[in-house]
Amino acid sequence: MKQRVLFTVLMSCMLSFFMTLWITYINVGLVDGFVSRWLFAFVLAWPAAGVIAFVVSPLAQKLTLMILGK
Repeated sequence: MKQRVLFTVLMSCMLSFFMTLWITYINVGLVDGFVSRWLFAFVLAWPAAGVIAFVVSPLAQKLTLMILGK
């Protein structure tokens, strides 16, 4: 369980970091205040991503095994 929780925290952090960076850049470009807008989006996204990843990861694992025929 510790491994699952730590993996979820790290993976959701990394994904939220890069996805919010990318989407903020697409939406507003490199404008004044870009970093603060991006960090605001990241702070909101990371907890949501963590909870979602923790909840849906068993389903994703089952689907992966089904697709691979295992």
